[in-house]
Amino acid sequence: MGRRQILAMFALGLILCIISLAFGGEAQIPTNSSLPWWAWPLILFVFTFVLGIVAVLGGVGGGVLYVPIVGGFFPFNLDFVRGAGLFTALTGALSAGPGLLRRGLADLRLAIPLSVVTSVGAIVGAMIGLALPKNLVNILLGVTILGIMIVMLRAKKSEFPEVKGPDPIAKALGIGGTYVEPSLGKEIHWTVHRTPIALVLFAIIGIMAGMFGLGAGWANVPVLNLLMGVPLKVAVSTSVFLLSITDTSAAFIYLNSGAISPMVVIPSIIGIMLGAVVGVKILEVAKPKVIRIMVLGLLFLSGLRALLKGLGIWN
Repeated sequence: MGRRQILAMFALGLILCIISLAFGGEAQIPTNSSLPWWAWPLILFVFTFVLGIVAVLGGVGGGVLYVPIVGGFFPFNLDFVRGAGLFTALTGALSAGPGLLRRGLADLRLAIPLSVVTSVGAIVGAMIGLALPKNLVNILLGVTILGIMIVMLRAKKSEFPEVKGPDPIAKALGIGGTYVEPSLGKEIHWTVHRTPIALVLFAIIGIMAGMFGLGAGWANVPVLNLLMGVPLKVAVSTSVFLLSITDTSAAFIYLNSGAISPMVVIPSIIGIMLGAVVGVKILEVAKPKVIRIMVLGLLFLSGLRALLKGLGIWN
């Protein structure tokens, strides 16, 4: 995509942000806000544009950074932020999912059983999150984000894990497959093990995704890759496909409860999509270590902010 197209999309995003201001925006901003209510969606659009760039460079889903930062530093109700977080993660997943399936990287036999338990968990998590007091949600969100930071800090990756054979559940469901690895110039055959443990973990991941409005790629990939033995490329691709199912389930609960605000969702989705386009171009010259440190720093700051906000120390 050329520079003119990016600028045109950026201008279109601003126009749609202005249109979104017509949806009862003033009532969704606290009266003690230092800025006029119409300024916040425009700031959100610029912020999510930058966030989309950072998310691509850091190799993380935008939802992981979106919810704690927007929830902590913007005057929107936390329910609206969590609902918008699900929609932003869902947008990216739906955009990438079909292409990954066509290339044989995302595997349906692997994704479907996991998506069932994860979707049920996401629905339960969304209902719990909407029922809990906001200060308690902030405390739990802060602890979760700080935990994610630690997981990312210590995470290991294995491109081609060694699996001696499928477990009984994987064998019964026929989970496994083949894909072409261009870097090796050959077909990679894979299967999985430890499926029962993975099903329990994916149910927990679904609950967390629904409760906090987080995209769960940060948790999906390690479980698929390190626990089940799925090759890294297939793990990442299947994780993206899983998000398109899991986040849809949780997003419906927020939508049905009136916790979706066009004033928050529209700028966020357009901003992150545009940022991702630019981020892909910058990725070619960016230094991964610097970006990783920046992402971890953002997670620490936003997680600490959410925790202290929930405890009433930093409002």
